[in-house]
Amino acid sequence: MDPSEEFLKHAADCQKMAKFTRDPESKASWNRMAERWMECAERFKRSQNSARPAPRRHRRPVEHREAA
Repeated sequence: MDPSEEFLKHAADCQKMAKFTRDPESKASWNRMAERWMECAERFKRSQNSARPAPRRHRRPVEHREAA
């Protein structure tokens, strides 16, 4: 499991805890933690995308034509 998937799993766990808790302060805390885990997943994905080198595009050779 890559880190972004792991972060999203933690976020889902926090969302479940927020859903089942009755205390409003605890619910808010669990929801904030879920949001932070989701932010971590997004940051990781962005960092992975920016760390990858851009694909190289191959140029086609120019065909030389002889003048008539």
